[in-house]
Amino acid sequence: SADVVFTLKMIHDHPAVDYSGLWNVITSVSAPDNHTVIVKLKQPSVPILWYLGGQTYILPQHLWSSVSNPVTYTNPDPVGTGPYVLKSFTPQLYVFDRNPHFWQPGKPYINEIRYPSFNSNTSADLLLSQGSVDWTGLFTPDVNKTFANRDPAHNHYWFPPNNVVTLYPNTAKYPFNVLAVRQAISVAIDRNKLYRIGENGYEPPSHPTALVLPANQGTLSPDYANASFTMNTARAASLLERAGFKKGSDGIYVDRNGKRLAFNLNVVSGWTDWVTDCQIMASNLQAAGMDVKVNAISYNSYYSALQMGSFDTAISWTTTGPTPYYLYNSMLGTTNTAPIGQQATSNWERWSDPATDRFLQQYASSLGSTEQQQALSGIQKIMVEQLPTIPLIYGATWYEYSTARFVGWPDQQHPYAVPAPYAAPDEEIVVLNLHQV
Repeated sequence: SADVVFTLKMIHDHPAVDYSGLWNVITSVSAPDNHTVIVKLKQPSVPILWYLGGQTYILPQHLWSSVSNPVTYTNPDPVGTGPYVLKSFTPQLYVFDRNPHFWQPGKPYINEIRYPSFNSNTSADLLLSQGSVDWTGLFTPDVNKTFANRDPAHNHYWFPPNNVVTLYPNTAKYPFNVLAVRQAISVAIDRNKLYRIGENGYEPPSHPTALVLPANQGTLSPDYANASFTMNTARAASLLERAGFKKGSDGIYVDRNGKRLAFNLNVVSGWTDWVTDCQIMASNLQAAGMDVKVNAISYNSYYSALQMGSFDTAISWTTTGPTPYYLYNSMLGTTNTAPIGQQATSNWERWSDPATDRFLQQYASSLGSTEQQQALSGIQKIMVEQLPTIPLIYGATWYEYSTARFVGWPDQQHPYAVPAPYAAPDEEIVVLNLHQV
């Protein structure tokens, strides 16, 4: 219990690592004995159990008490309770060995896990097709031809939807703080082309509320039961012109001050499906009178730009949880954002809206399902009408695996964990179920 108290107090003292906003609702934490922790709250908070129990990793006080700044500490000699320990690390490969002191006797069953690094989907696809990879989370064009059909008895995949891929407009800067611009961007995008070409038919267009359907059908407001996105370049032009933009001689709109509607669209280089998606969107937006440059950069540069707000627009994922509240709170809650130049934990578009925050607070403090649904419906209205972010397509859980050497994988009949190797903490659940053939 002392480690729990230490961890929570450390998070309090360093708000930059309070990724779940715990101390927005916690008032104190104490440990009356070695096995009990008392957390007191400012008000009722339905989500706190998920954030504490599922999203907060406990640190050993005897090792971390000497760390002066956990925000910048690189933890060169990590100590944990997991089933594997780091054996070696290079930029090309890192290797984990079985932890002989793991707290579950007899587990894990696999002695070593090797994580090779690839500079693009294409290079990883090659090894996958050659049978050199046992488990990956990879966008693979024509996965049946390049992987599954090469060894139907052993090569398998499953791409269940688990989030919404979204275009994040930086609403803390002009012109993305103008609703008409966000609306014009959205209506100009051909989401069916993203689905068919960019994502090879794996990820269909998303719902305007950003809900993952049909999984969250029960929380969908009746007002949006039949809502969908439709590309309409003419409407995009109309929206911009009503907002005072005029088309220049080069076909690009300019505002009342003569500033061209030109901006960058960030994406990670090597993420071939998203790069293609961005190229499609840039073409769509060009046709609608917006000059968009696809900015393919390293992951570190891309993620840092999201956090610090040093971007115009970016394609990215969304965070999920037990109910849509967790998506909306992560993506839209003011407590999860920051001014440009300061680190935002998840609200990268920097949406800060009192009405949105009131609905989030209503859900978090309500024990009744009626009040919670009212709050979710209110946020859905904001998503549809104000477009704080611009939903694009359903984000698949990329998951390919081979049973040639190991068995025990999750599949559609046994969905015991999120199956992708990048899904924490589920990847630990998966490796603990694997056995060598």
